[in-house]
Amino acid sequence: MLLKEFDVSKKTVLVTGGSRGIGRGMVQVLAESGAEVLVTALTNRYLGPFIDEMVSAGHLVYGITHDATKASGMERVVGKAMELWGQLDVLINAVGDSPIKDLVALPGSEGQVPVSDAEWRYLMDINLNSAFLGCRAVGPYMLERRRGKVINISSVAGSRPQASRVGYSAAKAGLENLTRALAIEWAPYGVTVNTIAPGFFPDPVLASAEDLERTTEMTRRRVPLGRPGLPREVGLLALYLVSDASNYMTGTTISLDGGLSLL
Repeated sequence: MLLKEFDVSKKTVLVTGGSRGIGRGMVQVLAESGAEVLVTALTNRYLGPFIDEMVSAGHLVYGITHDATKASGMERVVGKAMELWGQLDVLINAVGDSPIKDLVALPGSEGQVPVSDAEWRYLMDINLNSAFLGCRAVGPYMLERRRGKVINISSVAGSRPQASRVGYSAAKAGLENLTRALAIEWAPYGVTVNTIAPGFFPDPVLASAEDLERTTEMTRRRVPLGRPGLPREVGLLALYLVSDASNYMTGTTISLDGGLSLL
C-alpha cells in the first residue's frame, strides 16, 4: 500500500522545459503517479507530440509554449496554471543549456572564438535568470496560500566547475545559492525550495545511437556507478520532493550523479 505521504495524486505541478530530457522524465513520472502537470517549452516541436502521447495514455498533462527567459512569458504561464487549477502546488524550473566554449581563446588554439557578451547573457538567462523569473511569478500565490514547493534543476557543474563550461558552471552555482537564500526567505510561509543536481543524463530524444554509445563509454570510465543516468531516475527523485514526504526538507541540493561528485 502506498504511504499517504508519498501520494501526489491531484497535486498541481508546473514544469518549465519539460518536453525533452530530464524535464520530460520528471513529467512522465509525476503524471503516471497521478499529478496534474502543465509542461512548457520554447516551441511546439517536441512539446506537442509529447502532450499528445501523455494524454492518449490517460494522464492529465497540458502544454504551453513560452520563453522562460522573459518575465511576460513566465507570468502568462502561471496565469494558465491558475486558469486550469486555481492554485499551484509545485514549480519545477528545468530549463537549461550547456554549450561548450572556452571563455577566451587559449594559447595555441588558433581560430578559436571566445565567449561573446550575448552568449554569456544567454547562459545566465537560460540557467539562472529563468529560475528567478519562475520563482518571482509563483511566489505571491504560494506565499499567500502559505504552502508550495519549488524544485530547481542544477547540475554536477554547480559544485564541480568544468573547463569550457565556465558560464554554465557559474550559472548553476548561482542557482544553487538562489535555492538556499530563497529557502530561508520563504520558510516562514511554509514554502520549500530545493535543488536536484544531476550528472550525465543524455537526452534520448536528441542523442543519436553514436552519442549514447560515447556517453556510455565515458561514464563507464568516469562515474563510480559506471553508467549514465536515465531521465526517469530524476523523475523518481522529483516525485519525493513533490510529495508531502519531503515537507521538512528545504534549501538542499541533492546530487544525482552516480557518485561523480565524490571524486
